[in-house]
Amino acid sequence: MIIDLHTHSSVSDGTDRPAELVAKAAREGIDVIALTDHDTFDGLAEAGRAAVEHGVELLGGLEMSTQRRGHSVHLLGYGGRQDDPALVAELARVRAGREDRLTPVLARLAALGMTLSEEQVRHHVGASPSVGRPHVADAMVAAGYVADRTEAFDRFLADGGPAHVPRYATDLVDGLRLLRAAGAVTVVAHPWGRGKEWQLPEEVWPALAAAGLDGVEVDHFDHGPDQRRRLRAIAADNDLLVTGSSDHHGMGKVDHELGRERTDPEVYAEIRRRLDERAGRAAPGSPGR
Repeated sequence: MIIDLHTHSSVSDGTDRPAELVAKAAREGIDVIALTDHDTFDGLAEAGRAAVEHGVELLGGLEMSTQRRGHSVHLLGYGGRQDDPALVAELARVRAGREDRLTPVLARLAALGMTLSEEQVRHHVGASPSVGRPHVADAMVAAGYVADRTEAFDRFLADGGPAHVPRYATDLVDGLRLLRAAGAVTVVAHPWGRGKEWQLPEEVWPALAAAGLDGVEVDHFDHGPDQRRRLRAIAADNDLLVTGSSDHHGMGKVDHELGRERTDPEVYAEIRRRLDERAGRAAPGSPGR
């Protein structure tokens, strides 16, 4: 059973429409796929229809932009109530923060000799409800300033880079509480990717577990073998689920093919069981928790 619990469509910063993403998953033999676009549920209805058509199981979710001590942390939320008023309001605030920084980011790029208009960036937004750094990166590629998104982020757009502009993001613990209050299962995405171990060191995980964190995405392209080993130990020490996912973005990221990293079927069954429990449903054959 192939389970991929972290993917993106053109509703955020992927390049495939939600239906195209699900069709691709079916062709590649994926049994379960989670669509986790950034700060929005907007692609889930289309993905759900395609999942029925292609016989793929869809887990609805999103990847929420949060921060700890001013540094970005991506928080996956699976299931839960998409119409929860507090969560909907906070996601709208996060998306507005993304829009608000477009003009200053373009000003910084112009000062670096890379002039882009808002129209050039918005050409790459597609169905996304807001514009983000990946769309700026795509415009930079189209203008010939960089070779790909990776170069755009590594040289200019990443946190601390010369064209980076901070934006509003939810406090990590507040994000955990909002998602849990909406009945979701929460997993920190690629916590130590790209040398960011210092942002979420070992000593912070007990507090995150106490705040409602369910799991950690251990098996991810951006984690090396030693990081995976140590994150597994952290998960075991804090009773956290261990997931694995491709973080697929279509053509938006290289080396993130669907199914490249996977979640164990027993872990997925536990995620589903917790969702049933939080929704007040009794999962067949599941003991109480």
